[in-house]
Amino acid sequence: MQRNNGGLSWLLGLMGGIFGQAGIAADTPSDQVLYPAGSQPSFQGPEAYFTGDVEVRMLFPENETAHYSGAYVTFQPAARTAWHQHPAGQHMIVTSGVALTGTRDGRVVEFQEGETVWCPSDVDHWHGATPHAPMTHLVITGSLDGENVTWKEKVGDADYLDGYRAAQQAPASITALSARQQAIVPIAAFTAKGELEALRLAIVDGLDAGLTINEIKEIAIHLYAYAGFPRALNGLATLKAVVEARVAAGHDDPWGDEAPATPIDQDALERGKAVQTELVGQPVSGPLFDFAPAINAFLQSHLFGDLFARGILDYRDREIATVAALASLDGVDAQLGAHLGIAGNVGLTETQIRALAVVLRERVGRREGHRAEQAIEAALPSADEASATDA
Repeated sequence: MQRNNGGLSWLLGLMGGIFGQAGIAADTPSDQVLYPAGSQPSFQGPEAYFTGDVEVRMLFPENETAHYSGAYVTFQPAARTAWHQHPAGQHMIVTSGVALTGTRDGRVVEFQEGETVWCPSDVDHWHGATPHAPMTHLVITGSLDGENVTWKEKVGDADYLDGYRAAQQAPASITALSARQQAIVPIAAFTAKGELEALRLAIVDGLDAGLTINEIKEIAIHLYAYAGFPRALNGLATLKAVVEARVAAGHDDPWGDEAPATPIDQDALERGKAVQTELVGQPVSGPLFDFAPAINAFLQSHLFGDLFARGILDYRDREIATVAALASLDGVDAQLGAHLGIAGNVGLTETQIRALAVVLRERVGRREGHRAEQAIEAALPSADEASATDA
């Protein structure tokens, strides 16, 4: 192992005291310092620490109060770092192309332009480009006691290619969900997001996948409780326009079953309490509902008593739609986690839930898919945890 300090580590040894001279000097300690473009050193990544063609362009050094440095690092196809760790961690932000980073546990993360990976302190990792295209990322590397990297052995071709192939494999096959269930995901997501042109195409795909008109109508009706009346009404208007256009073009899409009338032998509140308890797995209570009991009464009487009890979509379909919608909205992580638990309670398997995240990533967006994947990892036990629990 080899420790280095200053800049991107080995650079002080190569460049001497250049860091202290590269910026436009401040007249007083309170002045800002400009580092003009090209004023910092650039160099090829040393063969001892890199495989392939790598260019490092320093942006700024650490200083007395900011114990981190920044650089653009450009990797040509198949180029990568050796194994290494950072005593104070490192942020990696892709500015062009697609990056790979792997850790000793075999996990390889693929991330693209605009996405960031944080590597904590003292975690062995490597990073670089994919085999077929160059990549540039901005690295912001912390320093602890004057040291910012510990270099280790190089990443061999076999390990690199195995890691790349692992990153290309979806975490679950979307075939765990039927074509009809898969189609619910983008319809719900684009309804919640209010992206109507994308929703129009998703509705067309849904009809072709076997969803009935009334089932798609029910997705929008269901989602007003999560995304609001404006998004639900816009979703219904988009569906209406699609149906009219398809009728004019000669399509004969099935309408499907109509929703039954609301039961009159049981009031909505009592019906909703029963449905809520069934979905969650136990009676629901807590400090928030003690603080505002009316909201739980509305949840029970309307969301669960009226919407979930309507039929047309079964509980599994409604949870697929709900999870897809919540994963597409900002600031609802707690609700997303809760509904992942409900999804398991109503019969969706872990494989199906993970497949839902894959469909989100592939048909809606990387951000939505990643949000669902993070929530799944937080809500569902890992294979090791599950084995330990079973034991």
